[in-house]
Amino acid sequence: MDSNNNPFIQQLPSPIREVFCSRTLNLRGIRAIGYDMDYTLVHYNVAEWERRAYEHAKQHLLLGGWPVGELQFDPQIVARGLVVDTELGNIVKANRFGYVKRAMHGTQPLDFDRQREVYSRVVVELSDRRWVFLNTLFSLSEGCLFLQLVDLFDQGKIASPLGYLGLFKLIRQVLDSTHMEGRLKAEIMADPARFVCPDPEMPLALMDQKYAGKKLMLITNSEWEYTRAMMCHAFDPYLPKGTRWLDLFDVIIVSARKPDFFLSQAPLFEVVNEEGLLRPSIHGLAPGGIFWGGNASLVESHLKLSGEEILFVGDHMWGDVKVTKNAMRWRTALILRELEDDVAALGKFSPIQSRLDALMAEKTRLEGQLTWLRLCLQRLRHRYGPPCPGSRRELEEVSESLRGRLQSLDEQLAPLAQQAGELSNPIWGPLLRAGNDKSLLARQVEGYADIYTSRVSNLLYCTPFAYLRSQHGSALSYAKPEVTQIEQAQEEA
Repeated sequence: MDSNNNPFIQQLPSPIREVFCSRTLNLRGIRAIGYDMDYTLVHYNVAEWERRAYEHAKQHLLLGGWPVGELQFDPQIVARGLVVDTELGNIVKANRFGYVKRAMHGTQPLDFDRQREVYSRVVVELSDRRWVFLNTLFSLSEGCLFLQLVDLFDQGKIASPLGYLGLFKLIRQVLDSTHMEGRLKAEIMADPARFVCPDPEMPLALMDQKYAGKKLMLITNSEWEYTRAMMCHAFDPYLPKGTRWLDLFDVIIVSARKPDFFLSQAPLFEVVNEEGLLRPSIHGLAPGGIFWGGNASLVESHLKLSGEEILFVGDHMWGDVKVTKNAMRWRTALILRELEDDVAALGKFSPIQSRLDALMAEKTRLEGQLTWLRLCLQRLRHRYGPPCPGSRRELEEVSESLRGRLQSLDEQLAPLAQQAGELSNPIWGPLLRAGNDKSLLARQVEGYADIYTSRVSNLLYCTPFAYLRSQHGSALSYAKPEVTQIEQAQEEA
């Protein structure tokens, strides 16, 4: 029977729901799965959530006398995986080698000449404190406000000796205060339907894993009151009657303080009532309890599991994935909701991409011929090497003809390349690409995330028993290379 028509085979709804694999992962060998909550088990309306975070931060600045009253949140101006250059007041997109491919100073893109002048000898090294990697969707409000304040600073409207680094530190402090004070989260808890994107398939995916014998864990930095509200809203309406979200998990830890959760030996407390009252947990984790703080070593001890027996799923490149992989050697999964927009955009662009690929192949072929003719002319001029196939005049005529054909090709390529470079985001392009190479985020994904996908419920379609195999060559197979105008200019230069 054809598997495409087999009623017993669950078909993937669409390519945007695919699970991508960087390192082969046998889910049958995974005995415990830990989940982050925010933007992992609970996905938010990004524009709405980040706009409210932005507005709370702006009000804080207004009370401090900052001239920010006219500023508005722009969700397109920043994307996950970009890097803040705190020395120059820029946000940049780098390729996997750390070379800057696109940059903005304030809210204005740097043109090619200025970008080359500033960054031609600069490599983005995330270990250098000059650079701040935007790890998560929670970074959008932060990045947007930073670029806007850079504009005000350059215009002399901010009379402050802070400099660009000081501006960034101030914005981060203000946004941290916004989260810590609880006003933003109180607003979300009061109207969760406004902020939370429902995913009815999510509880089923976790139930499949639980009944397949996996131990499930919720490990979130959010406090108990907020966690309870969000999980009740996102899960309980879609669970079987008489089942609560609490019943899905063998371990629940709130206020985990990731990434320190994976790096330190912080003490563990038990949440003893609905109001969040704490008491020291002398005997460690226990079934059915709700816990505060603690550390990953306590989790391993409680489950009697370690390393590659545990899979951790989260959206934060550093706090959920990179540190987990480095410190604990757990298997890792990264949630990148933006993948859905990227894959959809690339799918629609596919016919144009095919045309672009064909034109580039022809350009490469003609360039190869032209370089050979130039070498032949060089040998004729200096009278060395084997005989050339033709006179100097004939070779020059053919070369001139090839140059004309290449110029015509460039004129056809330019608009197509521009379209390719603006897919998903007109400023920054696809998430995992930078020019015609992989982005710095893509390098992080390949290095630390065993699998990656747009939402947890995509695991429903590969089942808890899947053997996920990495692609030959690039794991980032969904995103074909594109040629941008900047890359073209670099080649010609």
